[in-house]
Amino acid sequence: MPIVPDTKDWTWVTRRPCPECGFDPDGVTPDRAGAIIRGAIPRWRDALSRPDAGQRPNDAVWSVLEYGAHVRDACRVFEGRLALMLAEDNPGFPDWDQDREALEGAYAQADPHRVAQELEAGAAAVAAAFEAVPLEQWDRRGLRSNGSAFTVRTLGAYFAHDVVHHLHDVGA
Repeated sequence: MPIVPDTKDWTWVTRRPCPECGFDPDGVTPDRAGAIIRGAIPRWRDALSRPDAGQRPNDAVWSVLEYGAHVRDACRVFEGRLALMLAEDNPGFPDWDQDREALEGAYAQADPHRVAQELEAGAAAVAAAFEAVPLEQWDRRGLRSNGSAFTVRTLGAYFAHDVVHHLHDVGA
């Protein structure tokens, strides 16, 4: 049974704490987002080393492996969005269909060890990219295709929440 796509608008997590995972965006600046992302790496590595990492808890919920592969790919997407925001004025972000990516990327059949390695490398790269943003560029803007506006500051908080929230989803 395929996963039902999540169509919720999660941009509110840049303004108030998440009641599900407890993430609080208050004070999450790009330099702090990098530390949060780096801090999640060992937890993802441990989760992906579980013997049941590839098993879904039920047909409607991704496995640890699928969530890990999603976070790995989200690192690439958000590093690209950050680079675009720093290079262009008010850029529009290319759409990213995470559910299609999961199917086309065969997340459920991936090697958990390899996903852990790639997630670690991607997380370190995007964390370093956020940490390298000069203070005077934290308010640069970018737009999703649905019109949601981000600054570099809120993009960092949004992405850090994604990494932490999915650890909550997998119980890590």
